[in-house]
Amino acid sequence: MQVLDRVDEARITELRQRGEYFWLDLVSPRQEDIKRAGRMFGWHELAIEDTLHFGQRPKLDEYGSYVLLVFYGIHQVNEEMLPVEVHTYISGECIVTVRPGSCLHLDEAKKRLVDKTADVEEYIVYRVLDALTDSFFPFVQRMDDRIEEMEDQALGEPSANRLAEVFELKRELSDLRRIVLPQRDLLASGGDLIQRLPGLSGDAAHDYFRDVYDHLVRIAEQIDAARDGLTGVLEVWVSMRSLRMDELTTRLTIVATIFLPLTFLTGFFGQNFGWLVRHINSPGAFWALGVGGMVASIVLAFAYVRRNETREQLRG
Repeated sequence: MQVLDRVDEARITELRQRGEYFWLDLVSPRQEDIKRAGRMFGWHELAIEDTLHFGQRPKLDEYGSYVLLVFYGIHQVNEEMLPVEVHTYISGECIVTVRPGSCLHLDEAKKRLVDKTADVEEYIVYRVLDALTDSFFPFVQRMDDRIEEMEDQALGEPSANRLAEVFELKRELSDLRRIVLPQRDLLASGGDLIQRLPGLSGDAAHDYFRDVYDHLVRIAEQIDAARDGLTGVLEVWVSMRSLRMDELTTRLTIVATIFLPLTFLTGFFGQNFGWLVRHINSPGAFWALGVGGMVASIVLAFAYVRRNETREQLRG
C-alpha cells in the first residue's frame, strides 16, 4: 500500500498507470499544491475552491467518477480537543485527503496501511473514515468522566464557578453535535453513492461504511447522554443552592423569632408604666418579672416552632 504525503507527479503517474490504489495525504498544503493536485486528478473547479478555503460544513458532493467528502476528526493538543476538517476525494483509483493540521488517529492509520496490502480499495477508504470517526471517542469519554466529577462536586460545592463550567461544556458538546450528526446522516445516505463509484466494489463498501455509520450513531448517542448529564448537573446545582438558601432562611427565622419577644419586652419595660416602676424595686422582682418574662417568651417561641416542624414532618 503506497501512502504519499506530497504531490509527486512522477510517482503518482506511475501508480495510476499500474492501476495501484494509493493514498495521497496532504497536511497543511500550499494553495499551489492543491491546485496542482486538482489539475492532475481533474477535480472540478468548485471542489478545488472548497478545498482552498477550510471552514466547510460536513458534506458529500458528487462529481461523476469521484466524490468530495468533507469529514471531521478530533486532534488532542495537551488537554484541548480541536476539530480537524478533512477534505477527502474518493475515486476508484485513489483517495486524497487534504487537512489543515495533524490528526493523531489519521496519522496512526497511515502507519498501519504502509505495510499492509489491501484486498479491496474500499478498505483504505474505510480506514480513513474509521480513523476520523474513532478520534471522537476519547473526547466523549473525557466529557463523561468530567460530568461524573461535576455531579459529585455539585453535591458538595455548588459554587458559581461550577455553573460557568457547566455552560462551557454544554457549548463544547453543542459544537461537537453540529459536526457528528451531519456526518452520521451523510454516511446513512451517502454510503451508497460512494460504493457506486467506478472502480469500487459495492458489496465490500456496504459492510465497511455500515461499520463507520454504527460508530457515528454511538458517538451521537453518547453526546446526547452527556448533554442530558450536564442538564442533570445543572438541576442538582440549582437544588443544592435552593436547599442551602432554605437552611439559611430557617436559621434567620429562628433568630428573628427568638428576638421578637425580647424586643417587645424591652420596649414594653421602656415605657416606664407606673405599675412597673412601683413594683420592680428589688433584685427578685427584676429577675422574676424582667429576665423571667424574657426566658418564658423564648421557651414559648421555641415550643411553637418545634410544634410546627413536627406537624410538617407528620404531613410529609
